[in-house]
Amino acid sequence: MAEKLPAWMRSVAAFAAPTPPAEMPVAFAFRVSLLRMPGQPNPVTASFQEVSGLEHSLNTEDVPEGGENRFVHQLPTQPKPRRLQLKRGLVQRDGSFVGWCRRHLQGGLGDPLQLIDVQVQLIDADRRPLMVWACNNAYPVRWSVNGFESQRNEVAIEEVELVYQTLVSPS
Repeated sequence: MAEKLPAWMRSVAAFAAPTPPAEMPVAFAFRVSLLRMPGQPNPVTASFQEVSGLEHSLNTEDVPEGGENRFVHQLPTQPKPRRLQLKRGLVQRDGSFVGWCRRHLQGGLGDPLQLIDVQVQLIDADRRPLMVWACNNAYPVRWSVNGFESQRNEVAIEEVELVYQTLVSPS
């Protein structure tokens, strides 16, 4: 095809964006695994409708330029706190994940935190992992249920928010 193009167009074609793969991964096919769950020797797989909070970011400090009022420098300080939000339909309350959350959120600080690792896997049509993110040393800080309204015909959704220390993401 490039041979049929005039010379001036062939040089432009060399800078064109690469053709995307035939099948791009879809964001609705994912799996969440909970590792190092207390009392569970194997990873626990949990189902969620939505996962968010996989991010790396830094806080910055604004420093005005001395003598030049048009500029403000933004200097990096420390990483922003990381929070992973897991949303799903309200389910039975007797699972190991729910029990772990309940112990931390209702038990106060009398017992030490039991940290877990959370893996979020983007999977293909054959349920093989395409990309894996690992949120290490996580513990629950919030559990909530969305509001109930008689005018809505929706599933009751619960949200669990976990704080995690580090995120290992695909390169």
